[in-house]
Amino acid sequence: MVDVSELRIDDMVIADIDAVLEVERASFVAPWPANAFKHELTQNRNARYVVARREARVVGYAGLWNAVGEAHVTTFAVRPDARRSHVGERLLLRLFAVARELAGDALGQMALTLEVRASNLAAQKLYEKFGFRRAGVRRRYYSDNSEDAIIMWTETLDDPKLRERLTRLAAENAE
Repeated sequence: MVDVSELRIDDMVIADIDAVLEVERASFVAPWPANAFKHELTQNRNARYVVARREARVVGYAGLWNAVGEAHVTTFAVRPDARRSHVGERLLLRLFAVARELAGDALGQMALTLEVRASNLAAQKLYEKFGFRRAGVRRRYYSDNSEDAIIMWTETLDDPKLRERLTRLAAENAE
């Protein structure tokens, strides 16, 4: 069992944006600007964002959009100095919980999807651990270097194998 007792996952609020931007700048060559996060939190009623905190410090964040039949993971990052300490796993567990909440009775229609850089093998491995599978490629998707994106999808949230996988991962990451 992993000791993650000092890690807390909360809904992102406006006051978190500066700390999220620090993680964003440490993680990406072309980070989102503050106004993008503010818009997502205040104007996009189909968006949900969460932050991971160790003590008072934001060490990661993630977000998704609720679209018809899918929960699209829009952004996901963990501070470089907090990687490989189960922060990403806890964030993904929360995103799946948020997606289940948003799906309501339509679990059989809701699946999660995302794009990930073709070169980001560590992230792909994490996503595969959570049941994401490769479904295609978006050629020259990233504007900073024209890198391809791998499109990944899960089964629907009512899939027994996915539910079993998430239950096992939640137990491994239990507080």
